[in-house]
Amino acid sequence: MTFYDMDEQKALKGNRGFSGVKEASAEYAKKKPEGSCTRQEYDALPEEQRTELIDGVFYDMASPTHLHQLISGQIYRVLSDWISRNGGPCIAAYAPLDVYLDCDDKTVVQPDLMIVCDRSRFQQGAVYGAPDMVVEILSESTWKKDAYTKLAKYARAGVKEYWMVDPAGKKVIVYDLEREEYPVIYGFDTAVPVRIWDGRCCVDFREIYEYVKFLYEQ
Repeated sequence: MTFYDMDEQKALKGNRGFSGVKEASAEYAKKKPEGSCTRQEYDALPEEQRTELIDGVFYDMASPTHLHQLISGQIYRVLSDWISRNGGPCIAAYAPLDVYLDCDDKTVVQPDLMIVCDRSRFQQGAVYGAPDMVVEILSESTWKKDAYTKLAKYARAGVKEYWMVDPAGKKVIVYDLEREEYPVIYGFDTAVPVRIWDGRCCVDFREIYEYVKFLYEQ
């Protein structure tokens, strides 16, 4: 699908190869009016550029730290192991995986972790529609986007449960979006119940903290 007119395509291509076209496409997308970028521009960005598209606006994503990766990996292990033991249709997945949250061409996000219980949503290497549960690991560069922009998007799209894990504050903020309850804040000294499974699965952050504590002590 093309999204440039003929003159724009000629200006982008010139005598360069495909890589040059992608770089020029990225610069073109940045110059468009706010809120007007689409999936086509997103797909044209360089593969190494970590970016999300939310309501037609690009948001750069910082590379995850070692602490981010270890915490994310441990949460994924608990969720995935629970699914393996108990069966059912749910799938645990993690970034990088494109999620077309609104099933349109204006929003493509990459949650750190997610649970998807409707397997038909996995199509063409991406997820179409809202995951049942999303977990984001906060960082200094992303916490405003995760705490405000993505929280609102996840709520509107139909995500049932949203966790924001704050390594710096050693806390987990849990939103039960399905029941529209006030958020609950847990410390890294407790186990956090997974509400989409009625608390039958818990992620013990005491164990996770013991696993990553050496990074806090450096």
